[in-house]
This record gives sequence, structure tokens and C-alpha cells, in this order.
Amino acid sequence: MTLDQFNQSLTQAQPPADVHPVLQALWYDANGNWAHAHEIAQSQEGNQPYDHLHAYLHRKEGDRFNANYWYRRAGATFFNGSLDEEWKQLVQNYCRG
Repeated sequence: MTLDQFNQSLTQAQPPADVHPVLQALWYDANGNWAHAHEIAQSQEGNQPYDHLHAYLHRKEGDRFNANYWYRRAGATFFNGSLDEEWKQLVQNYCRG
């Protein structure tokens, strides 16, 4: 799936079924369902891609302390760009083109 295809899927009722769960979580987040995205992040704690998702979600929530914990677990540093930029970067990790 390309980034454009993923962005087009945001208007559909459900996320694409054939994409990585982290990408599904980002779809839910973009559609205002932070809680479901968070459940996906929690489902694989200790797995760095999920921990990075977890960090982003807590940053979006406004909980910098908790976000920093998850960034460390993910082996990443606190993202200094906008939330939109971080969301796009995370999506691009799972999209081609």
C-alpha cells in the first residue's frame, strides 16, 4: 500500500485489513479513535514499533513524561516536529512510495 492509498483509506469505515497492525492503529488515530489505537500499541509492548506508536500516542495525549518512557523503550528520542509530521513518518515506515 502506498502513502496515497493509505491516506485515501482514511475516509472508509474500517482500516485496510491487509496492513501492519501499527498502520491500522495509525488509521484509528487519524479517525479520532485514540483508545483503539492505544489498545493496539499495548497489545505488543516490548516490540519496538509498537512502543514507538505508544510513545506517539502519549505525546498526542499531552503526557510527555509517559511518552518519553515509551520513546526510550522504542530506542528513539522524543520527536521534536509536529504531531502530524510524526504521524506521517510512522505511516511511511509501513507504506511504500
